Amino acid sequence: MINDVLFALNNKSIAFKKRQVLSNISLKIRRGETVAIIGISGCGKSSLLKVLLEQQREQCSLCPQQPMLVESLSVYHNIYMGQLQQHNFFYNLINLMRPFSKPTAEIRQLTQLIGLESQLFTSVDQLSGGQQQRTSIARALYQGQSIFLGDEPLSSVDPIQAIAMLNIIKARHETVVIALHNKEMALGEFDRIIALSNSSIIFDGPANELNDELMANVYQQPDKSHC
Repeated sequence: MINDVLFALNNKSIAFKKRQVLSNISLKIRRGETVAIIGISGCGKSSLLKVLLEQQREQCSLCPQQPMLVESLSVYHNIYMGQLQQHNFFYNLINLMRPFSKPTAEIRQLTQLIGLESQLFTSVDQLSGGQQQRTSIARALYQGQSIFLGDEPLSSVDPIQAIAMLNIIKARHETVVIALHNKEMALGEFDRIIALSNSSIIFDGPANELNDELMANVYQQPDKSHC
């Protein structure tokens, strides 16, 4: 049904810093799908996610490639920022100085899920890269939206934790679209794969239909110096 379509591009070209990275691409993503976007660095994965975000900004939780955390603040306060816009200035200011019980309980539960409960009030500059990335994911989870858009959100997390985090993301969002490098995760944990290469979509279909030959084409170097 047409109402199930969340994202739609029709012969769309996408540029980054005045350079065209994707040319005349078309796709539809429906409610309930789990989609991995794969391809070499610079092929346009991040640019595609930005275009998708603009179509459903109010329904999307975004987890960017860089954690974008405030390093002087605690894990608690960085996760709380996921709901910063839902409260007024004075509520947020008081919560900064003396956290309220309701958000503290909610965020403590999230940190239990991601394995950071003992670091709840630790400043994020004391965390490892993987812990910071898990904090960034928890901030996106705390937004409570139905769609999760992630740009390499698990790149610094060890493989076992990455699968656990991905399962949490999928359990808490109706629709999941993630750009990632991890080919094994894309093939094993997602229903659908969109593969980018040489400014185009060269595969868009069920993960179990992406064979070795197609995968090799996805990760070959582009004809141009950079997408």
